[in-house]
Amino acid sequence: MRTATEVVAAAGFQAWPGDTAHLSVLTAPEQRGRGLARVVATAAVADALRSDLLPQWRARPEASRRVARALGFRELGSQLSIHLASV
Repeated sequence: MRTATEVVAAAGFQAWPGDTAHLSVLTAPEQRGRGLARVVATAAVADALRSDLLPQWRARPEASRRVARALGFRELGSQLSIHLASV
């Protein structure tokens, strides 16, 4: 019998200027609500800290904010994105 391996959650970071680790966390929609984002984000944060980087989480959706808060992140500001139409 052959079994398939399916990735249902992943996290990582990109090093930004100023020794910052910009985190990204993804969970398959049908797998959300099971704590998987928290598990993979914890590993990404630990990896960033081992690399002497300051983890940064730009959480916009409320579900993402809940995971960030659960890991000890604090909201320190806000971000505004504007899409300019082409002319």
